[in-house]
Amino acid sequence: MADYDKVFAGSIPRIYDSYLVPFIFEAFAEDVAQRVAALAPTAVLETAAGTGVVTRALARRLAADARYVVTDLNQPMLDHAAERQGSDSRITWRQADALSLPFDDASFDVVCCQFGVMFFPDRVLGYREAKRVLRPGGHFVFNVWDRIEENIFANEVTNALAEWFPDNPPRFLARTPHAYHDASLIHDELERAGFTEITIEIIAKQSRAPSPHDAALAYCQGTPLRNEIEARGVDELQAAMDHVATAIAKRHGSNEVSAKIQGIVVTATA
Repeated sequence: MADYDKVFAGSIPRIYDSYLVPFIFEAFAEDVAQRVAALAPTAVLETAAGTGVVTRALARRLAADARYVVTDLNQPMLDHAAERQGSDSRITWRQADALSLPFDDASFDVVCCQFGVMFFPDRVLGYREAKRVLRPGGHFVFNVWDRIEENIFANEVTNALAEWFPDNPPRFLARTPHAYHDASLIHDELERAGFTEITIEIIAKQSRAPSPHDAALAYCQGTPLRNEIEARGVDELQAAMDHVATAIAKRHGSNEVSAKIQGIVVTATA
């Protein structure tokens, strides 16, 4: 993973939340929130919370006396999430590294993480940390993206950028968010971390954006893909994004666009 794959700063948090979250994250956030709430936890830890799409979905489902700690490695993302959520005495916001959690052993009933474990430099270590802070019998609920070919817009963005930059194509989406989809590897790494009763499900949903421009903006400016494009030239971002939007419009039309997205949802017991 390149260093800039983990940089969510500048205007990225705002664009990420305004464009990418409704485009690809909200439907899966509702799924994670329902799964966690069904476990009736009194103490929840969320890691890699981003701009808080799961937080917003889960907070309204938790009991009035529940304790909810929301963390992310990137302070700008966490600040945006806290601002969007508003005042809630149950929620504590804290910058934290999922590979070195600043919490006592057996502190939580559930640890949840939406589309974050792909960014862990050492996933087994991250899983061990999740297990450490879980109470015996507690649950780790997370999701990852399936292979990029099963996620139509992400694949089309990647292919369009390869056309625009044929000598050095930006590969962030394939390299990081969509690179961790081998169910046997996920199962093995969780077992190595000490988890049991591991269930892995493939979930398909629809991704929608108001226009090809919005879809292109979501990916090209709302993710670290922006850093990778700009590294190829300070004036490349707009032209590359326009090329992506044109490619999407050719296949899906110039109005609202819709296509399949697919993720993998995992639940493991400590």
